Amino acid sequence: MKEDKQNNVVLTGFMATGKTTVGRLVAEKLDFDFIDTDELIEDRWGKRIAEIFSEEGEQAFRKKEEKIAAELVERQGLVIATGGGMMQNPSIVDAFKRRGQIYCLHASLDQILERITRDKNGVRPLVQVDDPVQRIQEMMVMRQKVYDQFIPIDTTDKTPEQVAAALLKIHGKKKRK
Repeated sequence: MKEDKQNNVVLTGFMATGKTTVGRLVAEKLDFDFIDTDELIEDRWGKRIAEIFSEEGEQAFRKKEEKIAAELVERQGLVIATGGGMMQNPSIVDAFKRRGQIYCLHASLDQILERITRDKNGVRPLVQVDDPVQRIQEMMVMRQKVYDQFIPIDTTDKTPEQVAAALLKIHGKKKRK
């Protein structure tokens, strides 16, 4: 599926909803470049996200996200997987909306917990607390209003390939309107 590279595809959503995995598949199908903002931040600053949080704090991390977003909106032909909280910043949302279409991946609480438990690659600093389930529920409620403004894609009990196909189907319809 070749696509006009004027508009980027931006994936947001809570942690462990499949943004990176699905994003890579969508980028391949569209012949776009793929960018994971968390990976880009880690590469740029030479630290894992967890280290940035523990050494510099969440506010410093959010400033790094703003810097990355400002750079990415100047580019075309991207599939961008954002960090789970990145779209809480209205200026980032506005910038990404001007240059692309934003989709929000979501999954059930049980599915998110299962995926986080399975994920051996990284520590998720925002849930390194005494009661991670309660923290996840609180964060999901806090972020819901922001997430609701984007096109929803459910990833619960679906393979990444199924999610990518559903997103591409919706994306194709949006472009024809």
